[in-house]
Amino acid sequence: MVQEHASPQPMRRIRILRVITRMNIGGPAIQAGLLTAMLDPARFETLLVAGAEGSREGNILSLGRLPSTVRPLLVPELGRRIAPADDLRALWKVTAIARAYRPDIVHTHLAKAGFVGRIAGRLAGAQAIVHTYHGSVFHGYFGRPESALYLGVERALAHVTSRIVAITPQGSEELARLRVAPAAKIVEIPLGLDLAPFRDAPDRLAARSLLGISPDEPLVGLVARLVPIKDVLTFLKAMALVIADIPQLAVMIVGDGEERARLEAAAVQIGLGTRCRFLGWRADLPVLYAAMDVLALSSINEGAPVSVIEAMATGRPVVATAVGGVPDVVLDGRTGFLVPPRDPKALSAAVSAILCDRQVADSFGKEGRRNALARFDAPRLVADIERLYASLAASDTRGPSENVARL
Repeated sequence: MVQEHASPQPMRRIRILRVITRMNIGGPAIQAGLLTAMLDPARFETLLVAGAEGSREGNILSLGRLPSTVRPLLVPELGRRIAPADDLRALWKVTAIARAYRPDIVHTHLAKAGFVGRIAGRLAGAQAIVHTYHGSVFHGYFGRPESALYLGVERALAHVTSRIVAITPQGSEELARLRVAPAAKIVEIPLGLDLAPFRDAPDRLAARSLLGISPDEPLVGLVARLVPIKDVLTFLKAMALVIADIPQLAVMIVGDGEERARLEAAAVQIGLGTRCRFLGWRADLPVLYAAMDVLALSSINEGAPVSVIEAMATGRPVVATAVGGVPDVVLDGRTGFLVPPRDPKALSAAVSAILCDRQVADSFGKEGRRNALARFDAPRLVADIERLYASLAASDTRGPSENVARL
């Protein structure tokens, strides 16, 4: 008699609810989108929820930077602006979504989504809650009273959070030092990006031919949101100093934001004139990086700057301010130079040093490319996150329900 054996049941996929404040142009939206698209579909399923972008922030999906399969469920009230009525509506909507979707894990990105999504996830009974800090928002963004209040809220939210992800060693150290959460809850998972378009970008001469730029013209670029934290005015002042010694210098600013009009006027006032071009958001970033001689960053606070990683992957030397997680990305004297923030003279001197020494520029470019591709490629990020999710799904990390009341 032949015995019949029941066929093995297919493994149930781990269900992820990913919540992000908005899909504006920047590292957090890129990471949220890549994780939504690239997690192993045999093991995970993901629903992405996002709020609305602010004026001139741009939308990362409109630039074709993410796979077409990334289609967020929009909750318009889930925006960056603090508005109590909208925030309550966002909490109600995200909680309803979570209860209907029944995720095993809720993973939030950015501050507003971290507040709304973590509470919603706990109210909906998710097994685990994860929040990623994409940079340091504890200084530089708000005044002292607001920063203290924000820190208190984040400490309270940590009680309902299973794991907190820092994207740089500096970020991990800061979270522990500020007692945002116990060290056992903090994990370090570096940023990951789709670097293939930058690795495979055209060479400098081909890129300049595509853009109509002379091969003999020194070109320095900055790619950033035009907002106060990026301190683009310091960059403009530094470029004016460089032009005093290198009159043929051209300057390219890629990005948009609330400060664009003020910065365009400042560029004229400090003497950059037609030597400085504001290009807005562009979809052809690999070509733009390839055409540059140096990529600069003048921020007063940063997490892991996407523009620096992308420029390095393209083989370009960088000069960046030594703030936040930047020293974890730029190896000073090996892939570029680090300079103090708010110091146009230091920034201009470092840029000039690279422009005037082709051997240094080539060395920085080669080492930067090797370093970026080895440390910040998307497959590594996906593998790290999959391991985190699997470990959380294997154990129930829910705390007592009364933790929600502490908020």
